[in-house]
Amino acid sequence: MAKIVIISQYSQSLINFRGDLIRAMVELGHKVICLGPEAGFEQPLQELGADYRQIPLHRTGLNPLKDVKTLFSLRKVLKEIKPDIVFSYTVKPIVYGSIAAHMAGVRRMYALISGLGYVFIGQTFKQRLLTQIVAFLYRRGLKYNQVVFFQNPDDLHLFVSKSIVPKTAKPVLVNGSGVNIEKFAFAPPKLSPVTFLLIARLIKDKGILEYVESARLLKQKYPDARFQLLGPLDINPAAITQEQLERWTKEGIIEYLGKTNDVRPYIADASVFVLPSFYREGTPRSVLEAMSMGRPIITTDAPGCRETVIDGRNGFLVPVKDVDALKSTMEKFIQEPDLISQMGRQSRIIAEEKYDVRKVNRAILQEMDLLPGKETTK
Repeated sequence: MAKIVIISQYSQSLINFRGDLIRAMVELGHKVICLGPEAGFEQPLQELGADYRQIPLHRTGLNPLKDVKTLFSLRKVLKEIKPDIVFSYTVKPIVYGSIAAHMAGVRRMYALISGLGYVFIGQTFKQRLLTQIVAFLYRRGLKYNQVVFFQNPDDLHLFVSKSIVPKTAKPVLVNGSGVNIEKFAFAPPKLSPVTFLLIARLIKDKGILEYVESARLLKQKYPDARFQLLGPLDINPAAITQEQLERWTKEGIIEYLGKTNDVRPYIADASVFVLPSFYREGTPRSVLEAMSMGRPIITTDAPGCRETVIDGRNGFLVPVKDVDALKSTMEKFIQEPDLISQMGRQSRIIAEEKYDVRKVNRAILQEMDLLPGKETTK
């Protein structure tokens, strides 16, 4: 049995994105302790069989004083826990968690690059400088890891080509975070009125402005079509504001559905799932959940997103930031509603074959030597 620490910079993601992996580790007999910055997650993680400890970690910004506090707090906690393995994901847990684990004498570390976000798409001098800083930090943290998992080939190629992954670490491609195909069971799509749904944190990089503008144009021609938006407001620099949301709903363009811990009823009530993101996704979990429930997908030909769609089979790929292409593609489903069921069935098949969370987690556990018969103390 191994003692495993999982470090997150957003505690809810331990449940939403790593819950099935945590449960699989526990079922194999391993001890799992999760670390995250928010309070109140002891009970939901206990239900998965894991322990939880709150740590001081700010997921946005580069404040040296706060980050040094994070580093030494993590070192203290890891010295107390004495884990065999540290598994971290997203930038700050990977950087400071890996360095702290090394300082605490942990021998086995694994990192998951679950998307690069807005940092690696910068165009201005300031944004490019931030990219260089983050790349440097990644190099510092990843040099202590045995395996670095990637959720799409673009991110893997970028990190290897720029020598961000050290030669001592093994880069491994996995199919996103996977999706629980039993929990997100197939549900026949709604065909009338045609209802489009976008689920995301409300930041511009998710393509929300392009989605709203496409909806505005389509509403003029197809007033019965519905355009829904589900997700929380965010503190990201590119966040959508409350005022923008209120203006769109007042205009009758968008139905804002708020935020939820269970997206299934909303996907069940939708016809087509849309994510016109240019955010440098890992593999967007919302897309996988919609695929598992049998929804056709419209998403961008961009890292992380393009892997989920076989263009013309289970949906369509559109160029990033292209309102005309997005509008025209959405219009296809209004004009040819039979495509909704046809492509939705294909989405479900792809989810079962490629993105079943049991298959994805098995690949991760295999690389971590945590499956039965594997050595866990090397």
